[in-house]
Amino acid sequence: MGAGIAHAFLLSGSKVIVVERDDDSARGAQERVAASVAASFDRGALSGDRGEILQRFATSVDYVDFALCDLVVEAVPEDEELKTAALNAVAAYLSPHAYLATNTSSLSVSRLAESLPRPESFLGLHFFNPVPASTLIEVVVGKTSSEETVAAARRWVSGLGKTAVVVQDAPGFASSRLGVAIALEAMRMVEEGVAAPEDIDNAMVLGYKHPMGPLRTTDVVGLDVRLGIAEYLYSVLGDRFAPPQILLDMVAAGELGRKTGRGFYDWS
Repeated sequence: MGAGIAHAFLLSGSKVIVVERDDDSARGAQERVAASVAASFDRGALSGDRGEILQRFATSVDYVDFALCDLVVEAVPEDEELKTAALNAVAAYLSPHAYLATNTSSLSVSRLAESLPRPESFLGLHFFNPVPASTLIEVVVGKTSSEETVAAARRWVSGLGKTAVVVQDAPGFASSRLGVAIALEAMRMVEEGVAAPEDIDNAMVLGYKHPMGPLRTTDVVGLDVRLGIAEYLYSVLGDRFAPPQILLDMVAAGELGRKTGRGFYDWS
């Protein structure tokens, strides 16, 4: 996800730096972004000077490199404690005019803001996979997010060539709440033998014009990620978001979707 966000901002003309936890991760990020940009050229989705685009991209392992940034987007895994630690570590190095955003799909933006030194300059930017091709960004407004920050977020989204959907901070926001509800019901249908994953997905793609079915989307997102979101929504919204046993079993077996080669589909 971080590489996809970096790719999207590079395509908009921005200078981008990705800060990773160690040198190996930084090299991996460099390779992923370079490969993603190359794939865009190969598909004909991008033209111009490939070298110039990559010259605007760098990686680092030091938060001090955020000091000159106008916007920093946190994209660590969907864990509140981890995100809080990362956001506070970054905030210590930001300039007074910089904005900070979290790419969370379900966690409370208002709660993440509580320990930040400038909560008014913080909000949620929920990107969707694959980031460069997706046309949507969910702008999540926390209790302390200023009108200026929301207006700036709208400008960033427009500059990326995408559409902003502005929502107030609530469990699961709009997209995750609806998407997870459909996905969990699809999993229950597989569990009950109602239909095969392919047929359930085709029903949504062909019948409701979804670009991808809920089970294939779950494989792309990661079953572990879906489970984490479902467990959070279950804790705050009740039984309708209770994770089905099939999801619990698949995650326990390491069948996490595309990233492990197997989920509801075989990706090997």
